[in-house]
Formats: sequence, structure tokens, C-alpha cells
Amino acid sequence: MASESKKIHGSCVEIEGLGVLLCGPPGSGKSDLTLRLIDDGARLIADDYTELTPRDGRLHAQAPESIKGLLEVRGVGMLEVGSALRVELGVVIDLVESDAVERLPEDATKEILGVDVASFTLAPFEASAPAKVRLIARRVKGDIRHVP
Repeated sequence: MASESKKIHGSCVEIEGLGVLLCGPPGSGKSDLTLRLIDDGARLIADDYTELTPRDGRLHAQAPESIKGLLEVRGVGMLEVGSALRVELGVVIDLVESDAVERLPEDATKEILGVDVASFTLAPFEASAPAKVRLIARRVKGDIRHVP
């Protein structure tokens, strides 16, 4: 039985079957990083707001109906780019300034609606940000090994 959903201020993409939620205040780079990830093969789930629903100990992400398939591209406008319908959320990435990113962070999780989700912090405007997001997704999925 599904629990009540919660709308989170964040953009979500699907990378190799894993949901990645990008969080930060307005202007923090959520849509910009989402656009670069989509341009490199990720699928849009939701831009700016993501609806999360806990089910069977996991979180599932989808776009609120009013913004499904839409991506805001600063300087271009609101564009209909299509989207995946739903994905299991595997990681939350908080977008911050470069100097707030730890060089070698400890493993962390964030509790959302009673579910622990892997958590990372990245600077979204660095050229390497999309590659880092893909590496995080592969690490969370267990495709690459983290050496503490």
C-alpha cells in the first residue's frame, strides 16, 4: 500500500535506471545541470519540483502532473522535452558553491519520508559536474567500488 506523496523542491533525472534528485534553492543550478545530464543521455523525471512516494521501503519519484515533461531553460524558456514516467530514487545531491564541497566526504544518507537515501554534495556549474553525477549513480548502483 502506497503512503502519502510529498512534493520536494528539486529536479530529478533517471540515469541507468536510478533516480537522481538534484536539490538546491532557486538559481542553484538544478535545471542547468539537469539539461546537461539530459544532453548526455539521462532521462528527465521532473524539473524544479519532484513528487516522492514511499512504497515497500523505497522512494519513487515522478513529476507533478502540471509540469510533467517540461524543462525550464534559462534564456530559452519553458520547453516540452518529454520525460520518463517514474523512477526509484537512489540518490539525493545537494547543489552548493565549490568551496562547500568536501574533497573526500564520508558516506552519508538523507532520510526522506522514512526512507534513507544516499546523499552527496556537488558544485553544479563545474564542467565535470555531469560526469560526477554519473559516477555517483554508478557507485550507488554498485557498478563501481568506493575505496574509503
